[in-house]
Amino acid sequence: MPLSSRKPPHFPRKRFGQHFLHEARVVARIVDSIAPRPGELIVEIGPGEGALTRPMLERAGGLHVIELDRDLAREIAGPGITVHQGDALEFDFGRFPRGVRVVGNLPYNISTPLLFHLARYADRVRDMHFMLQREVVERMVAAPSTAQYGRLSVALQARFRMEKLFAVAAGAFRPAPKVESAVVRLVPLEKPLELDEALLRKAFSARRKTLRNALAGVDFAALGIDPGLRPENLSVADYARIAETTRRRPQTD
Repeated sequence: MPLSSRKPPHFPRKRFGQHFLHEARVVARIVDSIAPRPGELIVEIGPGEGALTRPMLERAGGLHVIELDRDLAREIAGPGITVHQGDALEFDFGRFPRGVRVVGNLPYNISTPLLFHLARYADRVRDMHFMLQREVVERMVAAPSTAQYGRLSVALQARFRMEKLFAVAAGAFRPAPKVESAVVRLVPLEKPLELDEALLRKAFSARRKTLRNALAGVDFAALGIDPGLRPENLSVADYARIAETTRRRPQTD
């Protein structure tokens, strides 16, 4: 059914974390931030009822969409749209050529694991624009030594330059979520930093411990890092330096 056809609203399914964007001014602001152009390869995750899909299609002339909900996948189908019915968490974004642009109003219940999944394809994307829970966006862009700074902050900042664009009130969605949202832009770094994901996970699972206890076995003195600091006090560059010195040495629990 083409996007221009009128159809009854889709009943949001809680198991899919569905909250459909309906505020026209917010839609326009998001699309203007993305600025789609004809011929660009754009992939939308979770198109839902097509609030972003329609105006992006008008500007770009075509796009790919990934939709888990079978009913919505059928409804969103139309000229210029390539539908991939399935789970974005398991989707191989490597099938697209370099320069792909990824956008979406991401389901809040899977946003963090989905961001980690997408980060693996940083070298293939031109940019990404997402609507997320505001708290998640604040964690993404957080600076060291703040309460929001954590594993997600480090993992993404090692690969992307990120910018919180603007906040979105709960009333812009149907049904309204219990949290506020925000739109964020991610642009891959020309020279991403290499991290040790296992070490990063270990560090932030013990974020209240000092480094000497959280990451026993690391020679912090050789790195010029105070072992009395906590994991949240280190910069992304610090974690890259630690990874460089421990990459060939197995980590112990």
